[in-house]
Amino acid sequence: MAAHLKKRVYEEFTKVVQQQHEDLSAKKLRLTKPSKSAALHVDLCKATSPADALQYLLQFARKPVEVESVEGVVRILLEHYYKENDASVRLKIASLLGLLSKTAGFSPDCIMDDAINTLQNEKSHQVLAQLLDTLLVIGTKLTENPPVRMRLVEVACKHLTDSSHGVRNKCLQLIGCLGPVEKGAAKESESQAAKDVQKIIGDHFNDQDPRVRTAAIKAMLQLHERGLKLQQAIYSQACKLLADDYEQVRSAAVQLIWVLSQLYPESIVPIPSSNEEIRLVDDAFGKICHMVSDGSWVVRVQAAKLLGSMQQVSSHFLDQTLDKKLMSDLRRKRTAHERAKELYSSGEFSSGRKWGDDAPKEEIDTGAVNLIESGACGAFVHGLEDEMYEVRIAAVEALCMLAQSSPSFAEKCLDFLVDMFNDEIEEVRLQSIHTMRKISNNITLREDQLDTVLAVLEDSSRDIREALHELLCCTNVSTKEGIHLALVELLKNLTKYPTDRESIWKCLKFLGSRHPTLVLPLVPELLSTHPFFDTPEPDMDDPAYIAVLVLIFNAAKSCPTMPALFSDHTFRHYAYLRDSLSHLVPPLRLPGRKLVSSPVSPSIPPHEDPSQQFLHQSLERVYNLQHLDPQGIQELLEFTIRDLQRLGELQSELAGMADFTATYLQCQLLLIKALQEKLWNVAAPLYLKQNALASAAAKQILEETYKMEFMYSGVESRQVVIIHHMRLQAKALQLIVTARTTRGVEPLFGMCEKFLQEVDSFQRCFISELPHMQGSFVDKLLDLMPRLVTSKPSEVVKILQTTLRQSTFLHLPLPEQLHRATANIIEPTGESDNPLRFTSGLVVALDVDATLEHVQDPQGTVKVQVLYPDGQAQLIHPKPADFRNPGPGRHRLITQVYLSHTAWTEPCQIEVRLLLAYNSNRSKAAAKLPKSAWNESLEALPPPENGIEGTIPFSKPVKVYIMPKPARR
Repeated sequence: MAAHLKKRVYEEFTKVVQQQHEDLSAKKLRLTKPSKSAALHVDLCKATSPADALQYLLQFARKPVEVESVEGVVRILLEHYYKENDASVRLKIASLLGLLSKTAGFSPDCIMDDAINTLQNEKSHQVLAQLLDTLLVIGTKLTENPPVRMRLVEVACKHLTDSSHGVRNKCLQLIGCLGPVEKGAAKESESQAAKDVQKIIGDHFNDQDPRVRTAAIKAMLQLHERGLKLQQAIYSQACKLLADDYEQVRSAAVQLIWVLSQLYPESIVPIPSSNEEIRLVDDAFGKICHMVSDGSWVVRVQAAKLLGSMQQVSSHFLDQTLDKKLMSDLRRKRTAHERAKELYSSGEFSSGRKWGDDAPKEEIDTGAVNLIESGACGAFVHGLEDEMYEVRIAAVEALCMLAQSSPSFAEKCLDFLVDMFNDEIEEVRLQSIHTMRKISNNITLREDQLDTVLAVLEDSSRDIREALHELLCCTNVSTKEGIHLALVELLKNLTKYPTDRESIWKCLKFLGSRHPTLVLPLVPELLSTHPFFDTPEPDMDDPAYIAVLVLIFNAAKSCPTMPALFSDHTFRHYAYLRDSLSHLVPPLRLPGRKLVSSPVSPSIPPHEDPSQQFLHQSLERVYNLQHLDPQGIQELLEFTIRDLQRLGELQSELAGMADFTATYLQCQLLLIKALQEKLWNVAAPLYLKQNALASAAAKQILEETYKMEFMYSGVESRQVVIIHHMRLQAKALQLIVTARTTRGVEPLFGMCEKFLQEVDSFQRCFISELPHMQGSFVDKLLDLMPRLVTSKPSEVVKILQTTLRQSTFLHLPLPEQLHRATANIIEPTGESDNPLRFTSGLVVALDVDATLEHVQDPQGTVKVQVLYPDGQAQLIHPKPADFRNPGPGRHRLITQVYLSHTAWTEPCQIEVRLLLAYNSNRSKAAAKLPKSAWNESLEALPPPENGIEGTIPFSKPVKVYIMPKPARR
């Protein structure tokens, strides 16, 4: 009976009652949030003292405020503002008004009148300044409303007479940011103060407070940035400010003078000391040069930087900046020693009885006038000898910019730049080397200059040495003694720092190709040949001998008489180096030798490289695959892939294209092998090997397509569509394999739907490329799309399998330039047998030095991976400061990796390699999605491939011996 009652009770509690729709629609649930303004009002009313009110306001400032609550909160704050007597609380309220006005989606025009009214009776200068700052925020958000801006400018003009510098600063800032810059903006109905904002601001250049003077100049610069053309009359006022006592004023004045010199370069201005006139840009140049000797290093840095961009200045003014001699009226003023020497040689001495009898008896030329100030004489010399290294760097950069636009000035400043190679600060030395490299086309080094340059090769910094190698690559040397000196110093560098080998070889390659006539007379000495006696054959494993041969062979390319000076073993060495170091040794026409004597053969047009022609012929041969039997197709693909891989090893210029093409053909080969018809006719449970083969092939194709998309620079949209098409085929293969090995239909519904969404995404991304893909897999799928959407998963899989087999092989168009991202780990070398010992549980730093070629955005994509013997993997993200950029397309990674592990019984090897991270959402295909279409179908279409992330190894692993020791007890 009890069990029966219990059952009845459960039945009553679990009874389902279905209500009518009319009853439900009568009641609605409404969620309300507590009012922020009401809570703030309650808090402020509870405050018994200004300190309590300030505390409540500080707590409120930490909480977010919704857009709909902002106006109510502002009203409460303004109400308490009028009641509050304490200035600190009013200051905080004014600050909160500014913060609330910045709220996204809130239009502050409804509170502007109240904010302006609060200014009327405010006595505290700090609160006034904060209220003006709030008005600036409001005006910045209402820039599209000219009447509001003009009203705010009028308010600011009224308060410019305030006695507080803070209020005047804010007024000037508001005028600079909101003042009218459009033509015809000032109307007759508006006040005179709003018409000429430049005059209002200019009147405050002479304010008694330096902070206000600085704010006035910055406001003028703000007007310039907003598009208002400044008046030339301001120039004279700005020049007077260069002599101000405060560095902030002088710094801003230098910037203003530079702006005016760019606006009115050809205007004529009078010279104060005479009746002569001069171009404004020349006068401004002289004045900014004078500021290079300013007492403040901040002003000196700014002046030096601005000099570099004044490229319209006259050449004689430019040359004067390199002459430090004393000048008087643009004539050289003799020193006291020189005048005494002249008196001594003439036999006349001053008796001292007559006043001024030893004064210089020079006739003053009335035509000579003081065109530039004395500070401009030797301005760059002063800057390059400055005690602050920031000033020296700025002076070097300015010299570089001016020298690039004036070849004659480049030659004159060469001695000064070479002297900077001996600076005590590494950053200055490095900047000087980079500057010299930029202007190297306009200069030729003398022997004494070359001697100073080559002395830097002994620097312990690898960055300095490699930058100098880059400089020597593009430097012109004047004599054969200079070439010999450069070779000797580079070989010393090679002996002292063997890791610089590749950089030195590359340097000598360019040095030889640029100076063939200077290398020619040195060949017998460099190769140690003798006209009568045979000399011993040098060791081909010696890096120094290879360096000499690289220099000679590159010079011989444009000097046909040089091979006659070679010994027999030199020809053999050329053949060896041509194969092993083809990127350093050029093809030569050698007499009587069956070598690669010229880059062209008689049967090939002279404009086409045979390697390039071989690449295109291989592709054309492969594109006719449809006419062969399946076995012949596979063999042809395997042979072509092997040939392309070998071509990439031999020809570094074509390595990117050859590897890219070989990878694409490898994907096609894997797809063909996985789709062999005789293997798919067997039932799935009876042929597990085929399922495993197809699954592995699909996985490998996906990996290779990500490599093709993210490891190569120069890939265009035509290649991206082919890559994504291949990836789509791999996913179709994965779906077919999964359908054959999965029991039940439920899991397949989701997979089929996801695949069809990816086909739709492909169509959206590459709709412009679809006409070029006739007969391809995706072209047939799009024709069958209506049928696929309504079919069952089993039918979809059958259609996909048939379509994959019948689709044609798409041609892969090659771009003009294609480079593969590569990395070479220089350190650690992995050759040491001495283990790196450290205590277990602690860390040891491993220095990693690697060169990166053709890597896009290395700071965000390059990672360091450490693999331990027990299978653990450590992924390190290098800091952005660890990357250097020595040249276009090249980067250098110098970082430290911290290793740690538990104690081991014996040393073991770890593997260090570099990885390239990728994210499919950042690919070119994702970027091509139209935003409007994306937003309209956000629910129907997920992000492409759901943001696939991964890493690709792109360097050879280096093995390092380590030995974590147990900690001592």
